Amino acid sequence: MSNQLPAAVLWDMDGTLIDSDPLWGRAEISLMERAGAPWTQQDVEDFVGASLPSAAEKMREAGLNLSVREIIDHLIAEVAAGVREFGIPWRPGARELLEALSEAGVPQALVTMSETPLSSAFIEVLGRNPFHAVVTGDTVYPHKPEPEPYLKGLRLLREATGLELPATQVIAIEDSTPGTTSAVNAGLATLGIPHTAAITGRRGLIIRETLADMTPARLAEIIASIHTR
Repeated sequence: MSNQLPAAVLWDMDGTLIDSDPLWGRAEISLMERAGAPWTQQDVEDFVGASLPSAAEKMREAGLNLSVREIIDHLIAEVAAGVREFGIPWRPGARELLEALSEAGVPQALVTMSETPLSSAFIEVLGRNPFHAVVTGDTVYPHKPEPEPYLKGLRLLREATGLELPATQVIAIEDSTPGTTSAVNAGLATLGIPHTAAITGRRGLIIRETLADMTPARLAEIIASIHTR
């Protein structure tokens, strides 16, 4: 692997690759309205990047009389249906960077706290699978902001590719504070692209406004800049 390319890239999905936050918000608010329970846009924003069980438990505390599993299944089904019906709501620059990394032969993983049905819907609508590994909220524990999701993603990438993939040459791309915390604590250089909510700055993290015009070579430069600080 050229030193002008990352050894690997690990992607968050919701809010990073795809603008699914409005789909999640509508699904949450609609479900709560049917139950006559309060749930505002602020409640939606408070759980961006958090695990689905955490959001579901909060909805139960607000008066939703369903189990955590029932809530999660309903929300995932609604969001997956939205992706299939309306297509992939790409974040600016995300599709172009995903394709450029694939063309350059850079291994990629998807590390999302959404569950398998939604990641499968995304890959299905995409029409191909650019990811050598996929980690979802139903296949890993503990969830973000703990480091295990990204640690597992890197382990699976190494197994799938047979490459060493040193963590110091790998970058994660995220849109939330829980996600960036998870990636940084897993020892990965991390690029934060805020979407619905601001990202708390920390060592090991660089924040940019957008992925528009981002390239594989620029990702390698970001990795180098983080490790030389």
